Amino acid sequence: MRGWVAAAPGTYVWLLVLTVSALQFQQVPPRVRHVILHVDSTNLFQLAHHPLHVLVLSAVWTQASTLLTYVVLFQLFHVPAERWLGTARWLAVVVTAHVGATFVSEGTVWLAIRYGVDPTRMQYTLDVGVSYGLAGVAGVLAYRLVSPWREVYVIVALCYLGTRVVVLHTFTDIGHLSAYLIGLCCHPLTRGRPRWDPRAALAQARQRTGKGAGAGKRPR
Repeated sequence: MRGWVAAAPGTYVWLLVLTVSALQFQQVPPRVRHVILHVDSTNLFQLAHHPLHVLVLSAVWTQASTLLTYVVLFQLFHVPAERWLGTARWLAVVVTAHVGATFVSEGTVWLAIRYGVDPTRMQYTLDVGVSYGLAGVAGVLAYRLVSPWREVYVIVALCYLGTRVVVLHTFTDIGHLSAYLIGLCCHPLTRGRPRWDPRAALAQARQRTGKGAGAGKRPR
């Protein structure tokens, strides 16, 4: 366990911060929670006045009810990505996806307000969380796979995220799709990193299992 955590320090520090903030958030009265979330939200109003503040703090808030979900998702995406790319490159993907997707999603809100699709109050909408960085890392992990697994992975993810944009057409779904595409654009950061072939890994696992079973047999 110590070696596993040490190989992905950024992910586990982030999880620790999320856990502490989520537990503390539960102790705050509902009215205060509302104020805190809007102050730290990456909406149009806050981005215009305190861009750096909200871009950082919006990535350390999550609800206690969703904390376990993110613990699982961090193990599935962030930990493998950080172990594969290294902390510096992994962090570069997370920051790029988080910031880039935030501006894309809020840019769509700005356009919707300008052309009368959304009301003006949408400039104060709530937009916090870690999902943009997660989607970006999910995108760059495509390059961890060899063909044709990589193409299948990318097609399935794009179909899922694209369908959500078409069906729900919310700015957060646009942000998730944008973050994933940003992750795909981070291919240069993956150069020199090993690729993974699920079929070869499965064959090796079967071979080891067969050898282990054979070693346990005794001649009659």
